[in-house]
Amino acid sequence: MPVSPSAFDLAYDELLARWPESTEERDVATPYGRTRVHVYGPVDGSPLVLLPGGSATGLVWFANAPILGERYRVHAVDLMGDAGRTERHGTPLRDAGDLTAWLGALLDGLGLARTHLCGHSYGAWQAVRYALHAPQRIDRLALVDPTQVFAGFRPGYLLRALPTLIRPSEARARAFLAWETAGLHPDETWQRLHALATTVPGRKLIGGGRLPAADLGMPVLVLLAERSRAHRAAEVAGKARRALARGEVALLPGATHHSLPLTEPKELNDRLMEFLG
Repeated sequence: MPVSPSAFDLAYDELLARWPESTEERDVATPYGRTRVHVYGPVDGSPLVLLPGGSATGLVWFANAPILGERYRVHAVDLMGDAGRTERHGTPLRDAGDLTAWLGALLDGLGLARTHLCGHSYGAWQAVRYALHAPQRIDRLALVDPTQVFAGFRPGYLLRALPTLIRPSEARARAFLAWETAGLHPDETWQRLHALATTVPGRKLIGGGRLPAADLGMPVLVLLAERSRAHRAAEVAGKARRALARGEVALLPGATHHSLPLTEPKELNDRLMEFLG
């Protein structure tokens, strides 16, 4: 008897339908499992790999892909260990070093010797880790409200997030999103997908400490959510400007941590296009 799709799968398919019709769904083999990548843009375009925040899935870039894909070959990734259609099997995913090895294997599987790399939140932390590990493979690095890079989380944010970590449920995740994105109302389908992602069995999000961002040698763009509750944006901006030898730092007015990359996608897209050149 066929298995009925879960509420998460239904939300996933609904958001996938918001991507351009020519989007290619690829499952890329890695030692840690097959990785789902949403690919859009000209075949001869410069590659751009997009890493989402936790629970967001690669589909969260649906409002960015149509514009970025005019010039770049966009590869939006469902993260290993997180909810989505990436499958975790084979080599166990144990620590941050495994995440870095997984991302390197993914780039190999995609045939990308070099690429632009952009990440949001947890995905930005992973992007920085990989850029420090293999700088020769990253042309330009874009970080959208990065966490655990230039500063830690605000205690109040962690306290608010705790119930969704200890006893995850769709209702708790929705309440946390409503608090963090107060007044902005991100896309409803994406909110449902994000909230349901916290309840998917078997998720394994790998944490890690702060990273030595000052060691990044490539051009780096840091876009910070002006109203982020994850950290103090102005404080992070100052630290980023002092740390980066080749950095550009800007605030996205009105945005919060979890409203990105959906809030004011035009401004985010414009800044990314200008930076990536």
